[in-house]
Amino acid sequence: MATKNQNLSAYDKNTIPNAKDLRFGIVVSEWNSNITDNLYEGAFNTLIEHGALPDNIFIWHVPGSYELIYGSKKMQEHQVDAVIAIGCVIQGETKHFDFVCEAVANGIKDLNVIHDTPVIFCVLTDNTMQQSIDRSGGKHGNKGVEAAVAAIKMAVLRQEA
Repeated sequence: MATKNQNLSAYDKNTIPNAKDLRFGIVVSEWNSNITDNLYEGAFNTLIEHGALPDNIFIWHVPGSYELIYGSKKMQEHQVDAVIAIGCVIQGETKHFDFVCEAVANGIKDLNVIHDTPVIFCVLTDNTMQQSIDRSGGKHGNKGVEAAVAAIKMAVLRQEA
């Protein structure tokens, strides 16, 4: 979880490999789109900033965060070097939050264990809408930026391993 001193968008740009020869899939939840659109923008722009070609970035939308698992699995089949799963689940008055968060985290973990293409977990699981705003381009930066940096690093690791 981000703290007062942490900025999700802060990193040493000189340590990130060039992504010009890499292919990325981004699967974006339509639920809480005011948040997921910002996360997507942060991820996409970061990939481009590090040399990824727009034609090598594939974007799919799914209805909600729960559907990120299937969308990411299908995206892995399209010869991408890494997938970024973008979603936002905000605590409500029922246990639905707990079930969705656990299922999505475990589903994405399972994809990473079973398949060779890394899937980056860019799913905000916040208590309030304000916390999500703060982590999708607000005072704590943009988790999408952090996810794109992780995707580049993991795609390179995949090629080198």
